[in-house]
Amino acid sequence: MDKTDFGRRDTMKMLGLSGSAGILGLFGGISTAQAREEKGVPGYAKAMKPVKITSVRAIATAPQGSNLIVVKVETSEPGLYGLGCATFTQRAAVVLVAINTYLNEFCTGKDVDNIEDMWQAAYVSSYWRNGPVLNNALSGLDQALWDIKGKRAGMPLYQLLGGKSRFAVPCYTHANGRTPEEVVESVKGIQARGFKYIRIQQGGYGAVGSTEQKPDFKAMNFGGETDNYMNERTYLKSIPKLFEAVRKGCGDEVELLHDIHERVQPMDAINMIKQLEQYRPFFIEDPFSPENMKWFKQLRASTTVPLAMGELFNNINEFLEPMVNQWFDYIRIHVSQIGGVTPAMKVARLGEWFNVKTAWHGPGDVSPVGHSAHAHIDLAVWNFGIQEAVSFNDKTLEVFSGCPTMKDGYMSVNEVPGIGVDINEKEAAKYPITTKSNWQVRKFDGTIIRP
Repeated sequence: MDKTDFGRRDTMKMLGLSGSAGILGLFGGISTAQAREEKGVPGYAKAMKPVKITSVRAIATAPQGSNLIVVKVETSEPGLYGLGCATFTQRAAVVLVAINTYLNEFCTGKDVDNIEDMWQAAYVSSYWRNGPVLNNALSGLDQALWDIKGKRAGMPLYQLLGGKSRFAVPCYTHANGRTPEEVVESVKGIQARGFKYIRIQQGGYGAVGSTEQKPDFKAMNFGGETDNYMNERTYLKSIPKLFEAVRKGCGDEVELLHDIHERVQPMDAINMIKQLEQYRPFFIEDPFSPENMKWFKQLRASTTVPLAMGELFNNINEFLEPMVNQWFDYIRIHVSQIGGVTPAMKVARLGEWFNVKTAWHGPGDVSPVGHSAHAHIDLAVWNFGIQEAVSFNDKTLEVFSGCPTMKDGYMSVNEVPGIGVDINEKEAAKYPITTKSNWQVRKFDGTIIRP
């Protein structure tokens, strides 16, 4: 051996000494931590100090008419808090109790960084898993924790999820009218605003309100005064004619979507979708209710029309079998209902393996915080499909700052750390929520139609 070999061997022996003797010798009798401190540690290499949750509370507001619930998670770090969407419009008051009473007690004192552990613990802590009330509360908590994590990291949420896969989020918006001609004009106006994807409806969902007929149940004083009526036969005949009119009037370039909203019988939905195939829909949404999922197998064998499903799913496990069997093409998750960013990302990643794309449910009864969470995930996941567009009125913009913005059919997020949306609680208090809900739709004889 030459001197070089001895030198190398001696150095390795010194570094391998147990305890502190070898290391202390290298740095002149000081510890490794002290040596690093003296030599200076770059900012990116410094660990963040632990931050604890000090309170979890709900903020309720309705600046645009729909009940909105936002979770605010406050922390031991002065000025650091997170916001998440927990909106369950139809039963908003019950969600308030779940957040203010149970989640607050459950979370106080916990480390804000352990999102996965907190999600799993909250999910099973009530013993019976999920349900819309607890799921919305959990969704708000989860989004708020991701908001905090982004603020702690100094990054927008999409960066924590892997960075951008696209420059902005392509969206679809809604064209409506009482007649096909009115819908055609609505589509043309939306195209002029830059939208390439447009969902077309005649009347409300399932042609609700598109007929002047007075149903027998109204004459017999059955049901509630505000209950809606749907003529299923009228609807089933009208939608193929609607697609034909829009294709003739607006061309083949525009991507057309439609929502059945689970309001007709499975065989009727299958027959109607087969008729729509010639008009090349981008997707047909919610053909069956969650109770009728097995019909997807027959629908798949009957048509090549792309399908979207899942906004009424309440448990992430409900997505497994349909996605593995490729029964639908677009994941129609309501992120504020399924449990937040954490489970939505898991379902999105699963979809990538089965060529199933995302199409998060983004109606007006999602808060700007929730819409922003959608957009951050949309920016990050590779198997993004489409996003439902959103528009905010002046009152909402006074309550919420940093809202996602729309331009030429694309949604963009506020490029700041976290989810990017803040709330003015003083302004929010000006628009109290209500407990009224009007979701009842009936057949001619008064039988409830399930959404």
